[in-house]
Amino acid sequence: MSSALTDLFAHPIVQAPMAGGVSVPQLVSAVAEAGGLGFLAGGYKTADGMYQEIKTLRGLTARPFGVNLFMPQPEYPGASTGSTGAAEAAPPYSAAVEVYAHQLAGEASWYDIELGDPDSGRDDGYDAKLAVLLDNPVPVVSFHFGVPSPEILDSLRRAGTFTLVTATTAEEALAVERAGADAVIVQGVEAGGHQGTHRDNPEADGAAIGLLSLVAQVRETVNLPLVAAGGLMRGSQIAAVLAAGASAAQLGTAFLATPESGAHALHKQALTNPLFVRTELTRAFSGRPARGLVNRFLREHGPYAPAAYPEVHHLTSPLRKKAAAAGDAQGMALWAGQGHRMARELPAAELVRVLADEIEVARAASLGGGASS
Repeated sequence: MSSALTDLFAHPIVQAPMAGGVSVPQLVSAVAEAGGLGFLAGGYKTADGMYQEIKTLRGLTARPFGVNLFMPQPEYPGASTGSTGAAEAAPPYSAAVEVYAHQLAGEASWYDIELGDPDSGRDDGYDAKLAVLLDNPVPVVSFHFGVPSPEILDSLRRAGTFTLVTATTAEEALAVERAGADAVIVQGVEAGGHQGTHRDNPEADGAAIGLLSLVAQVRETVNLPLVAAGGLMRGSQIAAVLAAGASAAQLGTAFLATPESGAHALHKQALTNPLFVRTELTRAFSGRPARGLVNRFLREHGPYAPAAYPEVHHLTSPLRKKAAAAGDAQGMALWAGQGHRMARELPAAELVRVLADEIEVARAASLGGGASS
């Protein structure tokens, strides 16, 4: 690991980028000021919206931070094209999305709104956001849902930016290394929110790997620094993934409950509300596997949601927003990792310090146990 990258991970706690308004500048700055590495979420924002958040964050802290981008989603395989190369048929999977829209008609009627346009775009403004990050470099950029080209990673490196890419298998981690990223985020099945799989394969649903096993597999496959992510809520868990070979640990759900988080109040309360006893991976809200608290919407629609991201995300967006505005947690996407019941309502900076203390206690206990055995 380079000395600069070693300095970046001198503190092992990374605050995960949580799209949808959770990872606001106030949260990121609080984590950064406490010594951790905070991340803004570039996903679901315009390029200018992302830039404005970066400006705000820079006014709050001079510490290093990161920005996360969603990779553009490829057109579905098998799209028919004419002699000019232009698509002649309806977009693939459009029939399945239309069927799902009919199923959601009752939800739209209940909330007295129209469903969103599923064809609202597949690239999340990727090129425009990259242009912003190359013109105004930030310390770290991470990528979700795929691997950027070696040329893009190299251009960011020349701009002085470290690059991280999420992987959910050892094979994906190898692709990250070959592309030239500086580190890989190893995401276990326990993680809340979207699984960062490089290719959405419905046949692989349910085949995701637990974090400790995945860290061990990736550690034997690549020579990059690893950032472990998935269900981590306590310093003892962080110590375990560090002992397994990770250089740092990325936590999302643990920071979601902090007062600086931009999450809806109902979302924060649901983490420890006894009404929400478990999480599931579901396509109900976005068309891609994502872990959330099991509520009415997930139970009723999850089994029928097609593998169609971001079409389903666009389709359900008005429903999710209206449910939040109406204070209806049963209609919201309550993303959460498997450790959600261990959430603590601590200020973000205090949480970073508590986690760091817990790491040291766990390490000391491990050394003490080894000495006495």
